Amino acid sequence: MAIEVQIFGTKKCQDTRKALRFFAERRVKTHFVDLQVRAASPGELRRFAQKFGVAALVDRNGKRYAELGLRSAALSDERWLERLADDPLLLRTPLARCQQRLAIGPAEDTWKEWVTE
Repeated sequence: MAIEVQIFGTKKCQDTRKALRFFAERRVKTHFVDLQVRAASPGELRRFAQKFGVAALVDRNGKRYAELGLRSAALSDERWLERLADDPLLLRTPLARCQQRLAIGPAEDTWKEWVTE
């Protein structure tokens, strides 16, 4: 059965490039969404948040997070989702989706499960 993986990230992100390379090496078709060109929809972000929690989506070590001074921000989950939809560079990338299965960040073990099933 052929699978297709959707990957959200940026071309400059090393982990996103690693994910794209991982699937390319295994001849898995990928659909890359460059977050600098097109943001992920709030519904798509909500899907990841339901599985992992909103906190897992936020790149607290990222440059953009520090630039905006969000270290002391106390936002509700709903407000974070709005913020992430408006400013996708705050996301921890890559976000990967294969059918109903999801992964955040460099999750090579999870990706391996997807391609071996």
